[in-house]
Amino acid sequence: MIVATMTEKTAPLRDARDDDRWAAVVRRDCAADGVFYYSVRTTGVYCRPSCAARLPRRENVCFHASCEEAEQAGFRPCKRCRPNESPLAERQAASVAAACRAIEQAETIPSLDALAKTVGMSRFHFHRLFKALTGVTPKAYADAHRARRVRDELGRGATVTEAIYGAGFNSNGRFYAASSDHLGMTPTAFREGGLGESIHFAIGACWLGAILVAATSKGVCAIMLGEDPGALARDLQNRFPRAHLVGGDREFERLVARVVGFIEAPARGFDLPLDIRGTAFQRRVWEMLRAIPPGKTASYAEIAARLGKPSAARAVAGACAANALAVAIPCHRVVAANGELAGYRWGVGRKRRLLDRERG
Repeated sequence: MIVATMTEKTAPLRDARDDDRWAAVVRRDCAADGVFYYSVRTTGVYCRPSCAARLPRRENVCFHASCEEAEQAGFRPCKRCRPNESPLAERQAASVAAACRAIEQAETIPSLDALAKTVGMSRFHFHRLFKALTGVTPKAYADAHRARRVRDELGRGATVTEAIYGAGFNSNGRFYAASSDHLGMTPTAFREGGLGESIHFAIGACWLGAILVAATSKGVCAIMLGEDPGALARDLQNRFPRAHLVGGDREFERLVARVVGFIEAPARGFDLPLDIRGTAFQRRVWEMLRAIPPGKTASYAEIAARLGKPSAARAVAGACAANALAVAIPCHRVVAANGELAGYRWGVGRKRRLLDRERG
């Protein structure tokens, strides 16, 4: 008498979709993960379709709708792809998000070794993963977060010294040495609305309407679009109420012409230095936006997921709305989850026209 094994008794019947499932396993299709699982009779394990393990022989493979079904058939989860756990990308994003929280909650910046240990990774792997998902190194993220805390404290009226030490800097000198990178100006000037800061600007015209370009000694700090030149000038004044705004001379107008030329043909790339001012989170979002190729789009939710904050789609939208560097930081390439062109600081019509031109 022949006695069937547990696997033989409970293995799912083959159906017409199995050829498609096998094709997904052969190409290690990540899109099929969670849709089905496959088991291998000769090893007794089950895997995700994207598992990087050696490809089994087709005649030894069965397909299952769920982990529970595979385990009821007598198979155990693969130790390599861990099909009964969250997908690798989600686990990595959660680890980076945990490291970001550790940085944000610490009184002093944690060391790279301490952060890697917190998420259970090697120093090298953690550093590479953090930069890949956020666009910045752990140190750069920590510096940007401390700078945001300084800005918040200065905005609430704290003295410069109180703000610097309250943000976790160990000395005034260390912060002042990098204050231009953190604030775009000295802490005192930032606290006083740009007092003493000289900002050159000029207003011209381009195919999208009126354009205002402003720059500090560090780089272009604003590219604004609109219909009313006066409204653009008032917007700049509101951003820096006590800065010294200087009308552009002939040399500055050449810079404006280069900006206009870039807006005429965004695919050529923006090669002018930028003076980017924003919170740590905003800067991370903006760095992500600059990585989107011309003519392509990403949703607010996709950007949030790449940042390791999948529930922060609204915050991503807020960062896009706060962007004052039109086209140079391409927030027009971010769309709603359904692909609709929802929201744009300078009008949805301009957003559509920019994308149409990029797709050419």
